[in-house]
Amino acid sequence: MTDSLKPGEGRLAFAPADHPAVPPARIGVILSNLGTPDATDYRSMRRYLGEFLSDQRVIDYPRWKWQPLLQLVILSRRPFSSGKNYEGIWDKERDESPLLTITRAQTRAVAEALTAAHGDRIIVDFAMRYGNPSTESVIGKLVGKGCERIVFFPLYPQYAAPTTATANDQAFRALMKQRWQPAFRTVPAYYDEPLYIEALAGSVERAYAGLERRPEMLLTSYHGMPERYLALGDPYHCQCQATTRRLRERLGFPAEEVRVTFQSKFGPEEWLKPYTVEEVARLAKAGVRRLAVIAPAFSADCVETLEEIRGEIRHAFEAAGGEEFTYIPCLNDDPAHVRMLVTILERELSGWL
Repeated sequence: MTDSLKPGEGRLAFAPADHPAVPPARIGVILSNLGTPDATDYRSMRRYLGEFLSDQRVIDYPRWKWQPLLQLVILSRRPFSSGKNYEGIWDKERDESPLLTITRAQTRAVAEALTAAHGDRIIVDFAMRYGNPSTESVIGKLVGKGCERIVFFPLYPQYAAPTTATANDQAFRALMKQRWQPAFRTVPAYYDEPLYIEALAGSVERAYAGLERRPEMLLTSYHGMPERYLALGDPYHCQCQATTRRLRERLGFPAEEVRVTFQSKFGPEEWLKPYTVEEVARLAKAGVRRLAVIAPAFSADCVETLEEIRGEIRHAFEAAGGEEFTYIPCLNDDPAHVRMLVTILERELSGWL
Protein backbone atom coordinates (compact mmCIF):
# COMPACT_ATOMS: atom_id res chain seq x y z
CA MET A 1 0.00 0.00 0.00
CA THR A 2 1.35 3.44 -0.87
CA ASP A 3 1.46 6.33 1.55
CA SER A 4 -1.27 8.91 1.28
CA LEU A 5 -2.05 12.20 2.95
CA LYS A 6 -4.36 12.17 5.91
CA PRO A 7 -7.14 14.63 5.11
CA GLY A 8 -6.34 18.04 6.56
CA GLU A 9 -3.24 16.85 8.44
CA GLY A 10 -0.59 17.69 5.84
CA ARG A 11 1.44 14.51 6.49
CA LEU A 12 1.67 11.01 5.07
CA ALA A 13 -0.76 8.54 6.58
CA PHE A 14 1.90 5.89 7.26
CA ALA A 15 4.82 8.18 7.98
CA PRO A 16 6.32 8.45 11.49
CA ALA A 17 5.00 11.19 13.71
CA ASP A 18 8.16 13.27 13.33
CA HIS A 19 8.05 13.21 9.50
CA PRO A 20 8.18 16.75 8.02
CA ALA A 21 4.80 18.15 7.00
CA VAL A 22 3.86 17.46 3.38
CA PRO A 23 1.40 19.86 1.70
CA PRO A 24 -1.73 18.35 0.14
CA ALA A 25 -1.26 17.37 -3.51
CA ARG A 26 -2.41 20.13 -5.84
CA ILE A 27 -2.24 21.08 -9.51
CA GLY A 28 -0.40 24.19 -10.63
CA VAL A 29 -1.16 26.41 -13.61
CA ILE A 30 1.40 28.90 -14.87
CA LEU A 31 0.57 31.63 -17.39
CA SER A 32 3.84 32.59 -19.08
CA ASN A 33 4.52 35.84 -20.91
CA LEU A 34 7.59 37.43 -22.46
CA GLY A 35 8.73 39.67 -19.64
CA THR A 36 9.35 43.19 -18.48
CA PRO A 37 12.18 45.23 -16.99
CA ASP A 38 11.93 46.01 -13.28
CA ALA A 39 12.36 49.73 -13.98
CA THR A 40 13.24 52.11 -16.84
CA ASP A 41 16.71 53.16 -15.64
CA TYR A 42 19.85 52.15 -17.53
CA ARG A 43 20.90 49.28 -15.25
CA SER A 44 17.43 47.72 -15.16
CA MET A 45 17.05 48.00 -18.92
CA ARG A 46 20.56 46.62 -19.56
CA ARG A 47 19.87 43.63 -17.29
CA TYR A 48 16.56 42.90 -19.02
CA LEU A 49 17.84 43.40 -22.57
CA GLY A 50 20.98 41.41 -21.80
CA GLU A 51 18.90 38.41 -20.76
CA PHE A 52 16.53 38.77 -23.71
CA LEU A 53 19.14 39.32 -26.43
CA SER A 54 21.45 36.61 -25.07
CA ASP A 55 18.76 33.98 -25.65
CA GLN A 56 19.86 31.93 -28.63
CA ARG A 57 16.26 31.17 -29.50
CA VAL A 58 15.90 34.91 -30.12
CA ILE A 59 19.29 35.69 -31.66
CA ASP A 60 20.82 32.47 -32.95
CA TYR A 61 24.17 33.80 -34.15
CA PRO A 62 27.27 32.01 -32.79
CA ARG A 63 27.99 33.32 -29.29
CA TRP A 64 31.62 34.13 -30.11
CA LYS A 65 30.38 36.48 -32.81
CA TRP A 66 27.27 37.90 -31.13
CA GLN A 67 28.25 38.43 -27.49
CA PRO A 68 31.09 40.95 -28.06
CA LEU A 69 28.78 43.04 -30.26
CA LEU A 70 25.95 42.74 -27.74
CA GLN A 71 27.98 43.52 -24.62
CA LEU A 72 30.26 46.21 -26.01
CA VAL A 73 28.01 48.03 -28.48
CA ILE A 74 24.31 47.24 -28.26
CA LEU A 75 24.00 47.14 -24.47
CA SER A 76 25.94 50.37 -24.13
CA ARG A 77 23.34 52.26 -26.19
CA ARG A 78 20.05 50.44 -26.48
CA PRO A 79 19.08 50.60 -22.77
CA PHE A 80 18.77 54.38 -23.11
CA SER A 81 16.38 54.30 -26.09
CA SER A 82 14.43 51.31 -24.78
CA GLY A 83 14.16 52.92 -21.36
CA LYS A 84 12.72 56.05 -22.96
CA ASN A 85 10.14 53.92 -24.81
CA TYR A 86 9.12 52.21 -21.57
CA GLU A 87 8.91 55.52 -19.72
CA GLY A 88 6.19 56.59 -22.14
CA ILE A 89 3.93 53.69 -21.11
CA TRP A 90 5.15 53.04 -17.53
CA ASP A 91 2.51 52.95 -14.79
CA LYS A 92 3.99 55.46 -12.35
CA GLU A 93 1.43 54.73 -9.63
CA ARG A 94 2.12 50.99 -9.54
CA ASP A 95 5.73 51.45 -10.70
CA GLU A 96 5.47 48.66 -13.26
CA SER A 97 4.90 48.07 -16.95
CA PRO A 98 1.42 47.52 -18.39
CA LEU A 99 2.38 43.96 -19.37
CA LEU A 100 2.96 43.08 -15.73
CA THR A 101 -0.29 44.72 -14.63
CA ILE A 102 -2.32 42.99 -17.33
CA THR A 103 -0.75 39.55 -16.85
CA ARG A 104 -1.50 39.76 -13.13
CA ALA A 105 -5.12 40.67 -13.90
CA GLN A 106 -5.40 37.77 -16.38
CA THR A 107 -4.01 35.39 -13.76
CA ARG A 108 -6.43 36.60 -11.11
CA ALA A 109 -9.42 36.17 -13.45
CA VAL A 110 -8.34 32.67 -14.54
CA ALA A 111 -7.73 31.67 -10.93
CA GLU A 112 -11.19 32.84 -9.89
CA ALA A 113 -12.82 30.81 -12.66
CA LEU A 114 -10.86 27.63 -11.93
CA THR A 115 -11.37 27.96 -8.18
CA ALA A 116 -15.11 28.36 -8.69
CA ALA A 117 -15.14 25.13 -10.69
CA HIS A 118 -12.59 23.03 -8.77
CA GLY A 119 -12.02 24.58 -5.37
CA ASP A 120 -8.51 24.95 -3.98
CA ARG A 121 -7.10 21.94 -5.85
CA ILE A 122 -5.63 24.30 -8.46
CA ILE A 123 -3.11 27.08 -7.83
CA VAL A 124 -2.73 29.62 -10.65
CA ASP A 125 0.30 31.88 -10.99
CA PHE A 126 2.21 33.70 -13.72
CA ALA A 127 5.85 33.87 -14.78
CA MET A 128 8.00 35.86 -17.19
CA ARG A 129 10.55 34.39 -19.57
CA TYR A 130 12.78 37.42 -18.99
CA GLY A 131 12.74 39.48 -15.83
CA ASN A 132 10.51 38.89 -12.83
CA PRO A 133 8.77 36.86 -11.59
CA SER A 134 11.10 34.32 -13.15
CA THR A 135 9.94 30.96 -14.43
CA GLU A 136 12.29 29.15 -12.06
CA SER A 137 11.03 31.00 -8.98
CA VAL A 138 7.37 30.37 -9.82
CA ILE A 139 7.85 26.66 -10.51
CA GLY A 140 9.76 26.38 -7.23
CA LYS A 141 6.97 28.19 -5.39
CA LEU A 142 4.27 25.91 -6.81
CA VAL A 143 6.25 22.77 -6.02
CA GLY A 144 6.68 24.08 -2.48
CA LYS A 145 2.91 24.43 -2.21
CA GLY A 146 2.39 20.78 -3.12
CA CYS A 147 1.81 21.01 -6.87
CA GLU A 148 2.68 17.54 -8.11
CA ARG A 149 1.31 18.37 -11.57
CA ILE A 150 1.79 21.62 -13.48
CA VAL A 151 0.24 22.96 -16.69
CA PHE A 152 2.49 25.57 -18.31
CA PHE A 153 0.69 27.97 -20.66
CA PRO A 154 2.83 30.21 -22.91
CA LEU A 155 0.53 33.11 -23.84
CA TYR A 156 1.51 33.19 -27.51
CA PRO A 157 -1.37 32.35 -29.89
CA GLN A 158 1.00 31.53 -32.76
CA TYR A 159 3.92 29.18 -32.13
CA ALA A 160 7.44 30.50 -32.71
CA ALA A 161 10.80 29.26 -31.52
CA PRO A 162 11.75 32.72 -30.11
CA THR A 163 8.56 32.86 -28.02
CA THR A 164 6.77 29.58 -27.25
CA ALA A 165 9.84 27.37 -27.49
CA THR A 166 12.11 29.54 -25.34
CA ALA A 167 9.38 29.81 -22.68
CA ASN A 168 9.17 26.02 -22.59
CA ASP A 169 12.98 25.74 -22.61
CA GLN A 170 13.18 27.89 -19.50
CA ALA A 171 10.53 25.82 -17.74
CA PHE A 172 12.38 22.60 -18.52
CA ARG A 173 15.64 24.11 -17.25
CA ALA A 174 13.88 24.95 -14.00
CA LEU A 175 12.56 21.40 -13.73
CA MET A 176 16.13 20.09 -14.03
CA LYS A 177 16.83 21.68 -10.64
CA GLN A 178 13.92 20.01 -8.87
CA ARG A 179 14.78 16.92 -6.84
CA TRP A 180 11.15 15.73 -7.03
CA GLN A 181 9.88 16.88 -10.38
CA PRO A 182 6.16 17.47 -10.89
CA ALA A 183 4.38 15.96 -13.86
CA PHE A 184 4.43 18.68 -16.51
CA ARG A 185 2.31 19.66 -19.50
CA THR A 186 2.78 22.52 -21.94
CA VAL A 187 -0.12 24.14 -23.78
CA PRO A 188 0.21 24.28 -27.58
CA ALA A 189 -0.39 27.32 -29.77
CA TYR A 190 -4.03 28.36 -30.14
CA TYR A 191 -3.89 30.41 -33.34
CA ASP A 192 -7.09 28.86 -34.73
CA GLU A 193 -8.95 28.21 -31.47
CA PRO A 194 -12.59 29.19 -32.18
CA LEU A 195 -12.96 31.11 -28.91
CA TYR A 196 -9.76 33.03 -29.66
CA ILE A 197 -11.04 34.02 -33.10
CA GLU A 198 -14.38 34.97 -31.57
CA ALA A 199 -12.69 37.14 -28.93
CA LEU A 200 -10.60 38.89 -31.60
CA ALA A 201 -13.66 39.47 -33.76
CA GLY A 202 -15.57 40.88 -30.81
CA SER A 203 -12.79 43.38 -30.11
CA VAL A 204 -12.82 44.54 -33.75
CA GLU A 205 -16.60 44.88 -33.80
CA ARG A 206 -16.64 46.92 -30.58
CA ALA A 207 -13.89 49.21 -31.86
CA TYR A 208 -15.63 49.76 -35.19
CA ALA A 209 -18.97 50.43 -33.47
CA GLY A 210 -17.36 53.28 -31.54
CA LEU A 211 -16.10 55.09 -34.66
CA GLU A 212 -18.01 57.67 -36.64
CA ARG A 213 -16.58 56.39 -39.92
CA ARG A 214 -15.62 52.81 -40.72
CA PRO A 215 -11.91 52.18 -41.37
CA GLU A 216 -11.08 51.42 -45.00
CA MET A 217 -8.50 48.83 -44.02
CA LEU A 218 -7.76 46.51 -41.10
CA LEU A 219 -4.11 45.56 -40.59
CA THR A 220 -3.30 42.56 -38.44
CA SER A 221 0.20 43.42 -37.26
CA TYR A 222 2.25 40.52 -35.89
CA HIS A 223 5.64 40.60 -34.23
CA GLY A 224 8.25 39.88 -36.88
CA MET A 225 11.09 37.39 -37.13
CA PRO A 226 13.92 36.76 -39.63
CA GLU A 227 12.72 35.29 -42.91
CA ARG A 228 15.21 32.42 -42.67
CA TYR A 229 13.38 31.07 -39.59
CA LEU A 230 10.52 30.21 -41.93
CA ALA A 231 12.90 28.27 -44.15
CA LEU A 232 14.21 26.46 -41.07
CA GLY A 233 10.72 25.10 -40.38
CA ASP A 234 9.21 27.57 -37.92
CA PRO A 235 5.40 27.56 -38.41
CA TYR A 236 4.88 31.11 -37.13
CA HIS A 237 4.32 32.80 -40.50
CA CYS A 238 1.75 30.21 -41.58
CA GLN A 239 -0.10 30.40 -38.28
CA CYS A 240 -0.27 34.20 -38.48
CA GLN A 241 -1.80 33.93 -41.93
CA ALA A 242 -4.29 31.35 -40.66
CA THR A 243 -5.34 33.55 -37.72
CA THR A 244 -6.00 36.54 -39.99
CA ARG A 245 -7.87 34.42 -42.53
CA ARG A 246 -10.17 32.98 -39.86
CA LEU A 247 -10.68 36.41 -38.30
CA ARG A 248 -11.60 37.92 -41.68
CA GLU A 249 -14.02 35.08 -42.40
CA ARG A 250 -15.66 35.49 -38.99
CA LEU A 251 -16.02 39.25 -39.50
CA GLY A 252 -17.30 38.81 -43.04
CA PHE A 253 -14.83 41.39 -44.36
CA PRO A 254 -13.75 41.24 -48.02
CA ALA A 255 -10.21 39.95 -48.61
CA GLU A 256 -8.95 43.30 -49.88
CA GLU A 257 -9.94 44.99 -46.61
CA VAL A 258 -7.72 42.91 -44.29
CA ARG A 259 -3.94 42.52 -44.52
CA VAL A 260 -1.13 40.81 -42.61
CA THR A 261 1.97 42.82 -41.67
CA PHE A 262 4.93 42.37 -39.34
CA GLN A 263 6.53 44.81 -36.90
CA SER A 264 9.52 45.23 -34.57
CA LYS A 265 12.33 44.44 -37.02
CA PHE A 266 15.73 44.16 -35.34
CA GLY A 267 19.18 43.81 -36.90
CA PRO A 268 20.45 43.73 -40.49
CA GLU A 269 18.66 40.58 -41.72
CA GLU A 270 15.56 40.51 -43.90
CA TRP A 271 12.50 39.86 -41.72
CA LEU A 272 9.01 38.70 -42.58
CA LYS A 273 7.28 41.22 -44.84
CA PRO A 274 5.52 43.50 -45.37
CA TYR A 275 6.84 45.63 -42.51
CA THR A 276 3.95 47.34 -40.70
CA VAL A 277 5.64 50.73 -40.48
CA GLU A 278 6.31 50.77 -44.24
CA GLU A 279 2.92 49.34 -45.18
CA VAL A 280 0.92 51.98 -43.31
CA ALA A 281 2.86 54.73 -45.11
CA ARG A 282 2.33 53.00 -48.46
CA LEU A 283 -1.40 52.68 -47.85
CA ALA A 284 -1.69 56.34 -46.87
CA LYS A 285 0.15 57.41 -50.00
CA ALA A 286 -2.18 55.17 -52.03
CA GLY A 287 -5.19 57.05 -50.68
CA VAL A 288 -6.24 55.13 -47.56
CA ARG A 289 -7.35 57.74 -45.02
CA ARG A 290 -8.89 55.59 -42.29
CA LEU A 291 -6.90 52.66 -40.93
CA ALA A 292 -7.35 50.23 -38.02
CA VAL A 293 -4.56 48.07 -36.59
CA ILE A 294 -4.87 45.04 -34.32
CA ALA A 295 -2.02 42.94 -32.91
CA PRO A 296 -3.23 39.30 -32.70
CA ALA A 297 0.15 37.86 -31.67
CA PHE A 298 0.12 39.69 -28.34
CA SER A 299 -2.05 38.42 -25.49
CA ALA A 300 -1.46 41.63 -23.52
CA ASP A 301 -0.63 45.19 -24.42
CA CYS A 302 3.05 46.00 -24.04
CA VAL A 303 5.74 48.32 -25.36
CA GLU A 304 5.39 46.89 -28.89
CA THR A 305 1.71 47.83 -29.01
CA LEU A 306 1.35 50.83 -26.71
CA GLU A 307 4.51 52.60 -27.85
CA GLU A 308 5.41 51.16 -31.25
CA ILE A 309 1.96 50.86 -32.85
CA ARG A 310 0.38 53.88 -31.18
CA GLY A 311 3.56 55.91 -31.62
CA GLU A 312 5.94 55.10 -34.48
CA ILE A 313 3.44 53.29 -36.71
CA ARG A 314 0.67 55.84 -36.18
CA HIS A 315 3.12 58.65 -36.96
CA ALA A 316 4.24 56.92 -40.18
CA PHE A 317 0.62 56.67 -41.33
CA GLU A 318 -0.24 60.28 -40.52
CA ALA A 319 3.01 61.66 -41.94
CA ALA A 320 2.20 59.97 -45.27
CA GLY A 321 -1.26 61.56 -45.45
CA GLY A 322 -3.41 59.24 -43.32
CA GLU A 323 -6.13 60.93 -41.29
CA GLU A 324 -7.79 58.48 -38.88
CA PHE A 325 -5.69 55.82 -37.14
CA THR A 326 -7.38 53.37 -34.78
CA TYR A 327 -5.45 50.96 -32.59
CA ILE A 328 -7.57 48.04 -31.35
CA PRO A 329 -6.21 46.94 -27.95
CA CYS A 330 -5.05 43.42 -27.20
CA LEU A 331 -7.49 41.04 -25.56
CA ASN A 332 -5.85 41.60 -22.16
CA ASP A 333 -8.24 40.56 -19.35
CA ASP A 334 -11.40 40.93 -21.42
CA PRO A 335 -13.99 38.37 -20.21
CA ALA A 336 -14.08 36.67 -23.63
CA HIS A 337 -10.31 36.24 -23.50
CA VAL A 338 -10.43 34.85 -19.97
CA ARG A 339 -13.18 32.37 -20.99
CA MET A 340 -10.96 31.22 -23.83
CA LEU A 341 -7.94 30.74 -21.55
CA VAL A 342 -10.02 28.82 -19.03
CA THR A 343 -11.57 26.62 -21.73
CA ILE A 344 -8.13 25.69 -23.08
CA LEU A 345 -6.84 25.00 -19.56
CA GLU A 346 -9.83 22.79 -18.75
CA ARG A 347 -9.03 20.81 -21.88
CA GLU A 348 -5.34 20.50 -21.00
CA LEU A 349 -6.19 19.52 -17.41
CA SER A 350 -8.26 16.60 -18.68
CA GLY A 351 -7.41 13.43 -16.78
CA TRP A 352 -5.89 15.34 -13.89
CA LEU A 353 -9.17 16.60 -12.44
